Amino acid sequence: MAQAAPAKLTGEQKAAILLVSLGPEVSAEVFKEMKEETVEQVSLHIANLKKVSPQERDQVMEECYQISMAEEYISQGGVDYAREILERALGDQKAVEIINRLQGALQMTPFDFIKRTDPQQLLNFIQNEHPQTIALILAHLTSDHAATILSALPTEVQVDVAARIAIMDRATPDIIMEIEKVLERSIASVFTQELTAAGGVRSVAEVLNRVDRSTEKAIMEKLEETNPELADEIKRLMFVFDDILLIDDRSIQRILRDVDQKDLVLALKGAGEEVKTKILKNMSARARAMIQEDMEVMGPVRLKATEEAQQKIVNVIRQLEEMGEIVIARGGEEEIFV
Repeated sequence: MAQAAPAKLTGEQKAAILLVSLGPEVSAEVFKEMKEETVEQVSLHIANLKKVSPQERDQVMEECYQISMAEEYISQGGVDYAREILERALGDQKAVEIINRLQGALQMTPFDFIKRTDPQQLLNFIQNEHPQTIALILAHLTSDHAATILSALPTEVQVDVAARIAIMDRATPDIIMEIEKVLERSIASVFTQELTAAGGVRSVAEVLNRVDRSTEKAIMEKLEETNPELADEIKRLMFVFDDILLIDDRSIQRILRDVDQKDLVLALKGAGEEVKTKILKNMSARARAMIQEDMEVMGPVRLKATEEAQQKIVNVIRQLEEMGEIVIARGGEEEIFV
């Protein structure tokens, strides 16, 4: 019969002993599957491990093996099947202990995912549902959470929902699962919209503008493979016309050789004074005078026209950067030349 697992060790301590025993390569793969906070906690325990006795190591490894086998038995034939097999192998008491531990870890409380949802957001989703549905959801929330939502409902709905909660006995698992699925999809949809608004393509472009070139290139190459449309959209936003201020004078002079003069005149009509100064000072006196004269003669132009001209110049800049002919300072760090 297998030895009992160390009685005084917490789950995190056991995990630490197990990972130390498995070695760094296997442990790294396990960490990838764990939540960040769990990784931090287990790492702390690993750091605090002074010495692991052979007995402790063997007992923890044995317990891990037993739980792993129990999970496999449950997936093959259910809880009763797993209990029967474990009783034959480990005895009644040990089998019950392992099964109870697994059931406690695997059991999901109905509507568990909405317990972390803000009550006001949840109210927006359920206030127009049938009172029976609202009652079912509130019955599975904490009292404080349910009270907040109930208080915000119209008076007539409050009374109906409260009465339904009072006489509620049990709902069939199928009904609960169906309501859970619909609610989860609705919440996920809104969260996705909120995340897009908070982040989005422009946010990604701004971040990539500030990372080093190798990181940006690796990310964009992968995006071009998996989502070329998104990659193009990000590229259009990654370097805006005003970012010309990040470019050194020699590179500006190189860029101007490939820029159409008409596009440059239009682009400068809508540019800020700093950008105008940056570009004009890198031109010969004759070329500068011609551009300034053209800008005066042109008169007012549509904003869309200036933006299109600026985008053409941005495209030239990105192409020259790709070719390695110019360098754009990124992330506020100085470029290193070797």
